[in-house]
Amino acid sequence: MPLIQWYPGHIARAERQLKEQIKRVDVVLEVLDARIPLASQHPQVSQWLGAKPRLRILNRVDMIPDSVRDQWLAWFKEQGQEVFWANAKEGGGVKAILKAAQLTSRAVNAKRQSRGMEPRPVRAGVIGFPNVGKSALINRLLGRKVAESARRAGVTRQLRWIRISEQIELLDSPGIIPLKLDDQANALKLAICEDIGEAAYENQAVAVALVELLGDLGFTAILESRYGQERGALTGEAYLAELAQSRFQNDRERAALQLLNDFRKGLLGALPLELPPLQTLEL
Repeated sequence: MPLIQWYPGHIARAERQLKEQIKRVDVVLEVLDARIPLASQHPQVSQWLGAKPRLRILNRVDMIPDSVRDQWLAWFKEQGQEVFWANAKEGGGVKAILKAAQLTSRAVNAKRQSRGMEPRPVRAGVIGFPNVGKSALINRLLGRKVAESARRAGVTRQLRWIRISEQIELLDSPGIIPLKLDDQANALKLAICEDIGEAAYENQAVAVALVELLGDLGFTAILESRYGQERGALTGEAYLAELAQSRFQNDRERAALQLLNDFRKGLLGALPLELPPLQTLEL
């Protein structure tokens, strides 16, 4: 049985609604998690969009080192893809995103005018996995709070259009997840980063995966510094058990939640969980 699993009922309905609305948009703002740029890409988005313009926005850039950001920037450039960096919570990078959307607006209306049609606001759809920062980005683009934002998945419940200005209308959508995600490694990264709902996973299994992933990336010393607990040759599961025994009265669930929350709040430092393919860590 997979470690991470969800059930398709409401997902299928939400996906159908989103695909219908995407037909009406001129450009899509795909919000990704900068800690896991590839794992947080919905596998069907390219198929849905076809040739429709897309702005890829890597949010939470403050939670990865500048050196890793530069590696990703170079990698996306090699793929012929422009990306925008954002810290939507603090407003970082929002002006560049707004400017890019406005440029799209001018292109859309130039095309309309060439056909003898009146100009209209550009329609931009904001999509992404749950909790990647879509609502925070919309609030920053608008300059006031219109979309509820919180550090948990599933806050936005329905599709709605929001007028940003005379030039731009935004479609705010609930977090979208695939009907089925076969890649369990990616699913675990999404769970670690809290980019899927907590009902899809068990905290202890995800915390074990976090310990092992940080070890693979060379961050073992950070765990030891934070918790005073050496990992050495311990597996992730054994490390969690040792941590629970030494600091949490043998309560593994409390130890798992502490590990996950410390990572999610940035208390372990600016740590990526993915690097560009074929690249090694250069912090």
